[in-house]
Amino acid sequence: MATALSHSRNTKRPRVLNPDISIENHGTIFLFRLSTPAASEWVSQNVQSDAQFFGDALAVEHRYARDLAIAAVADGLVVA
Repeated sequence: MATALSHSRNTKRPRVLNPDISIENHGTIFLFRLSTPAASEWVSQNVQSDAQFFGDALAVEHRYARDLAIAAVADGLVVA
């Protein structure tokens, strides 16, 4: 999997530029923000059709968020 990384002077961790999916932790709900057509296509093929969206973000219960992120990465998406 190729990722675009940039090192900032103020942090020791690399930042991922232009991820396909950005994940936000809101406690019991994680929001998966789909940033690319590839991410939207992946969700349409791998997530149930009755999935809940909050605006343009896929809302995921905390107990499923980790597995969903791992599956997206395994299929070649860049997740941040």
